[in-house]
Amino acid sequence: LKQDGNVEFVKRGSWTEADHRQLTSYFHESINPLLTPIALDVAHPFPHIYNKSLNYIIELKGKDIYGREVDTAMLSIPKNLPSLIKLSNDGETVRFTSTCEVIRDQLKTIFDGFTVKAAYQFRVTRNSHLFIDKEELTNLHQALKGELHQRNFGHAVRLEISANMPEKLVAFLSEEFELPNTEIYLIDHFIDLTRFRELREFLKDRAELFYPEFLPKYAEKWVDTDDIFSIIKHKDQLFHHPFDSFSPTVRLLEVAAKDPKVQMIRMTIYRTGNDSQLMKHLVTAAKNGKEVNVVCELMARFDEETNLTWASILEEAGVKVVYGIFGYKTHAKMLLIVRNEATRKNPDHLEYYTHVSTGNYHTGTARVYTDFALMTSDREIAQDVTDIFVTLGSLGRPPELKKLWQAPFTLYDNLISHIDFEIEEAKAGRKAHIMARMNALLETSIIEKLYEASNAGVKIDLLVRGACSLRPGLKGFSENIRVYSVVGRFLEHSRVFCFHHAGKDALYISSADWMHRNFFRRIEIAVPVYYEAIKKHIINEGLSAYFEDHTAWILDGETGEYYQERFTSEERGAMLSAQEKLLISRK
Repeated sequence: LKQDGNVEFVKRGSWTEADHRQLTSYFHESINPLLTPIALDVAHPFPHIYNKSLNYIIELKGKDIYGREVDTAMLSIPKNLPSLIKLSNDGETVRFTSTCEVIRDQLKTIFDGFTVKAAYQFRVTRNSHLFIDKEELTNLHQALKGELHQRNFGHAVRLEISANMPEKLVAFLSEEFELPNTEIYLIDHFIDLTRFRELREFLKDRAELFYPEFLPKYAEKWVDTDDIFSIIKHKDQLFHHPFDSFSPTVRLLEVAAKDPKVQMIRMTIYRTGNDSQLMKHLVTAAKNGKEVNVVCELMARFDEETNLTWASILEEAGVKVVYGIFGYKTHAKMLLIVRNEATRKNPDHLEYYTHVSTGNYHTGTARVYTDFALMTSDREIAQDVTDIFVTLGSLGRPPELKKLWQAPFTLYDNLISHIDFEIEEAKAGRKAHIMARMNALLETSIIEKLYEASNAGVKIDLLVRGACSLRPGLKGFSENIRVYSVVGRFLEHSRVFCFHHAGKDALYISSADWMHRNFFRRIEIAVPVYYEAIKKHIINEGLSAYFEDHTAWILDGETGEYYQERFTSEERGAMLSAQEKLLISRK
């Protein structure tokens, strides 16, 4: 949704008489029956507040119907209420207000007989980590299923409150949630902006306010073809989602599920949709008698229930499902297809087709997350992937991989080794350059190694979407490092590491961010890219295009703040972001 347009949020102080009539009627018919106000006293103690629910704490004056003084009340906003209400309108402007504003206006009705002195919003975030006792664990599937309902009862870890809440109430909530002041955040605007998502529905007829519809590029060679394996065998296939369609990945699994020559399918599942076609194709494959092996990560945060459901469905269909390694999330994205391509000379000949990706096997996120995916028939990559799958099931000693880097075993050490190589190149007076992109950069030892590389003269360009602990551009410390972040129509999700490597451009696509957990507490992979054309494509589209993006945000190492290059409004209006250029390139 674009920022401009005739759209107006109307606060209750600006409602017209007609607005008041409309909203009062709506309150009594649709809101009030769902509310549960609680005046606090000895018989009405502070209620349990659900994770991320929106609430009012209300200051009252007066006596209840039994003649007792009441000064505080609570009211939670039901999640099944719409967040926004469209107001009547005679012109082109779309006018709306929030359900919270309506409830605030009607508190005098809800607490009839009291004087409502003031009301303040707050929201608590609870620890969503699911506790599984390793000592008592016998079946992860069953244990996790029993823990899911506990998520709303975790310890409070953050409290967001209206900025004008008086200290007395802040102290009261702080004590109730057992939170120090450092975990209390004053919000001077709306708490929980996700509630404004409903605005899209109000504006669905205003096409000019939305990004133009975009259909990912879908090459004709993938349309309705059953010869998909010949395409991959001919040469490696690269996809840059969402600019390139995710449909070929779905098509690959669909064909494999029905192809009588396919003997085995192996796949990791970290996040997938509730109505995933990919999962349905795995079910079909198993029912067609193929050997199907899935590593399903049950501990994928907030997707546990979806993964539990699919794990059960897959098992019922005959799929062999394992849940990875307890304590080490399986975050690698891998799909392996083994196909019998026998000939007269070689009647037992098997071919291996591998799909690896920086993103999940999820058709929904593939439309809004940027990720790279590679389909290849490279035998050594397939062997590495096979070995990883086998050890995830057997829990045996990890083999020595030929091409892939795997966390928690070799990925970190290989990354350090490649940075060290660039350091030695720079010290020898030769060109040394590191380009990388990731979601987060927090691992201290990697940051220290990058500082060392910068001081040796290595040029380092980093695209870090989220948290970054590195301080770039500091003289005599990190002056050769630049850190960029891009916020646009799509969420930047891909991980790419590129080292100049004496002119050879050692390039890897990976599932891993540069964080301690990814290096040492997860199953991750980094996959080398060998074809020069594909390597160049990734460098141009996934790295250089973003480092040359004048709309990108740049991290200031001194202040820790992000800034954009200075341009006039006319100049900036004429600029295209890296994402916009990539969209145009696919038309």
